[in-house]
Formats: sequence, structure tokens, C-alpha cells
Amino acid sequence: MSRQFFLDLAALGHRAPIGTHLVLQTRQDAGAILLNGPHLGGVVAETAERFRTPLAIPLMDLTLEKSAMLGALGVPSGEVDGFHFAQSPGDPEPLQPTPRMRATCDAIAHIASATSLVPVGMGIGPFSLMTKLVKDPITPVFLAGTGMTGEEEPEVAVVEKCLEVGTEIILSYLAAQADAGAKAIIVCEPAANRVYFSPNQLSESFEIFDRYVMSPMRRIKKLLEERGVDLIFHNCGELTNEMVSRFATLDPAMLSLGCSRSLWEDAALVPKSTVLYGNLPTKKFYSPQLTVEAVESLSRELVEKMRAAGHPFILGSECDVLSVPGSEQEILAKVDAFMKVSG
Repeated sequence: MSRQFFLDLAALGHRAPIGTHLVLQTRQDAGAILLNGPHLGGVVAETAERFRTPLAIPLMDLTLEKSAMLGALGVPSGEVDGFHFAQSPGDPEPLQPTPRMRATCDAIAHIASATSLVPVGMGIGPFSLMTKLVKDPITPVFLAGTGMTGEEEPEVAVVEKCLEVGTEIILSYLAAQADAGAKAIIVCEPAANRVYFSPNQLSESFEIFDRYVMSPMRRIKKLLEERGVDLIFHNCGELTNEMVSRFATLDPAMLSLGCSRSLWEDAALVPKSTVLYGNLPTKKFYSPQLTVEAVESLSRELVEKMRAAGHPFILGSECDVLSVPGSEQEILAKVDAFMKVSG
């Protein structure tokens, strides 16, 4: 896909939420739709049309890869959510897509064959997947940052094996989405942040960050490049400038950052060939304390400051905009507000 497509959208002042969950939850049969590719593709297409964007963005559900990995390793489905490895996992069989994964790929194929929208895929990053697989990832990551190896510390060995196996599962799933017709894929790596990596440790060396985060991501970037698929990199965590600069070296078509970042300042860290996306506090849209007027003000500020920075920019959500029971109209009013704000 042409990088220029995203730059042209930015030049037009495009804005769009990651909002498929909002539309899905208006359906009484939402659970069944998740397992029916064409129907799910229809909801994704409806979402794109509802928010006037050519990007057909699926749900930002980052649980699918863990379920697939643990299933391949023989963990009963009822134990998946709370399961953590106490010992290094073995090597699983090649990925057998779960029903949810197959439905997502079939939805992408539906978008590609039945609409004029841009089919977008979705997946979790290897480091973030690893943090879902061990009970306490922070301690072994810190120990590895001091130079301790898996041979010296079993917890480090577990983390590194989970990273290794998880990366392979993720690569297989992303390849399946590309084969289904995805032209761009959002890879979400929110755990690669200053909570899981000690800023003091990183001030001395980024070796462990580069090994645990950047190296697997470069494998993903290579896979997508080989298939002509653009990378959209997402991280809504608490980041340092050095982390943002490293993410920019992946040369994503779009870089999506959370509202803890000032995008107009990050513009100095990111090449203009990458569109910055975000970063309204949509996690708080359910709250009456964040008013429609406040969303409009934040939107104008972002648009004005990004224009002054001279960096390609698409106004959007900091993360998936989730539908919250009882707050549906509150949330939609705020999404509509930033979609319509002048600037």
C-alpha cells in the first residue's frame, strides 16, 4: 500500500476514532457476530461509514493471541484468562487460528472483496503479550536489564521463552491477516513503557529495551514489508522521549500515542513520513466530568498545535473507544464532537 495514502489523509485534516466496539455493541447479537466473519466485516464497514473514514479498523481486542498460544500448548480454555507460566513454556504446534482469529481474517477478506474501504488488521506486540503470560513481568525484565541471564535466573528464562514463542504466534497471525487482504495492520505494544522498564536503568543502557521490544518489532516490520502491508504502531503507555524516538525508527505509516504525550512535541522526534495519530482521552469519554465542551477544546488545541508543528496528523482516539453500558450516548456525543470541531 502507498505511504502517500496516509499522508494525503492527514493533509485533508482527516479525523477518525478506533470505534468498532461502539457500533458492535448496538447489536443484540454482538457475541455471535464476533464469530461470523462476513457479519463482523459488515460491522467494521458500518463503523467506517458512520465515522466517515476509508479505514476499516477492527476491534482492538488484544486477547486473541494469548488464547491461541495457550490453546496450542494444551491449556484448557476455561483457564486461559488467569493463566501465567511459572516455568518456561515448551514449543507449541504451528498456530491453529482460533474461531475469533478466523472471524477477524474473514472480516478483513469481506472488507477487501465487498467494499472500497482499506482493510486494516490488528494485533498485540510481543512484549505486551509476554506481560499477559507471567504473573510478575517487571522483576525479571529489571533483572535482565542488569545483565542477568536466563541460565542464572529462572524468571528471566520464562520471560525470554514467552517472548520467543509469543513472537512466532504473532507473526503467524499477522501473516494470516495479510493473506486475507489487510493493507495496513495496527500492532499494539502498550506495555513497552516506563512502568515495565526502569527509567533509571534505561538512562544507562537501552540494551534490554532494544532486545525485548525493538528486535521482535523489527521482525514484524520485515514481515509486513515483504507482504506490502503498512505498519500502524500503537502505544498508549507512559513513554520517554527515547522510547518514542526508537518507535519512530520502525518507520510506521502512522504512530498512535496516548494522551500522556504532547504530540506537537513528539513531532520533533518522528520523521514527517510518519503520520502522528491521536490522542484524545477517549478512555474517559464515559465520564460526565469530561464534557463535550472539553473534548471540543482539546480537539482544537491538538489541531492548532499540530498545524503549527507542521507535522502530518490525524485527530483520533488514544485507544479503542469502548462502549460502556449506560454511557453510550455520552460517549458518542464526544466522538461526534471531535469529528465535527472546526480547525
